[in-house]
Amino acid sequence: MPTETTLGVPLYPGSQFIASYDAGRGQRYYIFGSTAPFVDLVTYYRNVLKQKGELVFDVPATHEFDIGKFNEDTMAFPPSVTIKDYQSDVSQGYPNPKAGADPARFPTIIQVVPNAGR
Repeated sequence: MPTETTLGVPLYPGSQFIASYDAGRGQRYYIFGSTAPFVDLVTYYRNVLKQKGELVFDVPATHEFDIGKFNEDTMAFPPSVTIKDYQSDVSQGYPNPKAGADPARFPTIIQVVPNAGR
């Protein structure tokens, strides 16, 4: 299970590790679920990363924070923390892959692409 040390960024308190995926070019990205509202996570990461970040989509609300320089020659994705609001009129949230686990769905998802150059 990834830790704040291996990821190079703080994790929102109470967030749960869901999965990691091969992003290509030797990178991985890590998905965490949170029961906290999207706005609370964005505020948390603005404070701990000391940056404003950028709202990249209005619907579903998606906010991205860069945590390293992107090198298109060696990276598939820019090092970043992305917060996505999964709760909407058409979605009760991101399904928890652990059967019977609490919560059954996560309203908010955190995606971390670690900065390999740190």
